[in-house]
Amino acid sequence: MVATVSSPAPAIARATAGKSAAPALEIHGLHAWYGESHVLHGVDMRVEHGEVVTLLGRNGAGRTTTLRAIMGLVGARKGSIKINGTETIHLPTYRIAHLGVGYCPEERGIFSSLTCEENLLLPPVLKTGTPGMSLEEIYAMFPNLAERRHSQGTRLSGGEQQMLAVARILRTGARLLLLDEISEGLAPVIVQALARMITTLREKGYTVVMVEQNFRFAAPLADRFYVMEHGRIVEQFAAAELDVKMPVLNELLGV
Repeated sequence: MVATVSSPAPAIARATAGKSAAPALEIHGLHAWYGESHVLHGVDMRVEHGEVVTLLGRNGAGRTTTLRAIMGLVGARKGSIKINGTETIHLPTYRIAHLGVGYCPEERGIFSSLTCEENLLLPPVLKTGTPGMSLEEIYAMFPNLAERRHSQGTRLSGGEQQMLAVARILRTGARLLLLDEISEGLAPVIVQALARMITTLREKGYTVVMVEQNFRFAAPLADRFYVMEHGRIVEQFAAAELDVKMPVLNELLGV
């Protein structure tokens, strides 16, 4: 059984109050290639400010490539990707990041020779008009990192490394977070801590797009779901429709 999910409407209403009409992320007709391999075939997505949206799908469906395409990290792409109303399809990765986008890849990418705190102090602050979280705020959200602040990256557990990878993004001031399989291979207690983190970020008005294989982790957190298959979106629905959509998800995902 999946945990009951409440309607996302109140959360979205809170987050969109006072915001511009442009969504946080809007994708139309997105195609992406790695070399000659055509991976995405016309992806359409819309993510409002303050939403948590989960991309579901089997391995190879194109979920990670979608996140990488948003960041401009694929070989080629065409279509439209707008962030807060700004077209980014022809922008380089660093310009996309400066629009307030943070990407946490599956491999985490922390600097293992630096301490936990040195990793947190390393990223530059983006000029988005929104300050990044302070070290005090980070440590309040991730008590494990406060305890290990002077430990080298190589001495952190897998879960602590994952927390550090996400926390490092929050230091920059990014408000649109792209999270790729952050719960993979982690102990249940760490997965629960990450779930609490995402809930807190939504309450603070952050926008989160997650790629997740762990459906039981993602289901209670997301406001809306997109399901990918063969580089296309084949289903989309709100959290309130989850129970009705379970037969379709069982067929598409085997959940």
